[in-house]
Amino acid sequence: MDNDEARDFSPRAEVVAEVVARALAEDLGQLGDLTSLAVIPEDAHGSAHIVAREPGVLAGTAAAIEAFRQVDKTVEIKAHMRDGDNLREGDTILTVAGPFRSLLAGERTALNLLQHCSGVATLTRSFVEAVRGSSEIRDTRKTLPGLRALEKAAVRAGGGTNHRHGLSDGVLIKDNHLVHSDLTGAVKKAKALFPDLVIEVECDTVMEVKEAVAAGADLILLDNMSPAVVVEAISVSDGVALEVSGGVTLETVAAYGATGVRYISVGAITHSAPALDIAMDFD
Repeated sequence: MDNDEARDFSPRAEVVAEVVARALAEDLGQLGDLTSLAVIPEDAHGSAHIVAREPGVLAGTAAAIEAFRQVDKTVEIKAHMRDGDNLREGDTILTVAGPFRSLLAGERTALNLLQHCSGVATLTRSFVEAVRGSSEIRDTRKTLPGLRALEKAAVRAGGGTNHRHGLSDGVLIKDNHLVHSDLTGAVKKAKALFPDLVIEVECDTVMEVKEAVAAGADLILLDNMSPAVVVEAISVSDGVALEVSGGVTLETVAAYGATGVRYISVGAITHSAPALDIAMDFD
């Protein structure tokens, strides 16, 4: 396990606690685990290992640990790996021990969050490796409701970086914002109101890129442009940073990276990441 304290991909503790509390309430309801109440003796104790069933990148351990802690503070938890670690099939991620009923009550919530976050981290790592450092892979606001903080932490664990967390974190002028303003006017208004923020503008054509540069945009998002058009946009960007977005896949991301664009944002790494196969095996 990497002991580098600086490598921490966990969301804020209070956010993790809130997400886990909602998930447990959804699973346990008002009566708890009726099956365990019926068939597991109250004084039964045991231990279990949470194990990777396939290779991937680990994320979501804070949420998994929190699930068992909220169910029963007496459960003993040992972490064998950290978020960002590469998983091999058969690797033990966590060991838990305590009342058998408590382990069963926390199992599904812990695994659901761990599988989903690890899936996000794994898919992100695939995109990062595909561009080989030529561009920075960033996430978007296309996240599952209520899980954004966990998903964005998983993106970091996979080697990607975060765009804005929400609408209150930055300015991104998109086409729908231009219903009541032209592009140049919108940039000037945003800069006047938020002089210390990066003002990003979404552009659909090279002509719009030219206008955004002239208006003083700090960052330009190239929406649904082919790699060839991205090269044209770079040629007129006058040094303004560019970000590619829209329909980028693992098959096309390397071509976009080869253009030299600074950022590539990929909604799929959060909204479409398949869950990583992780299980809990009882001793």
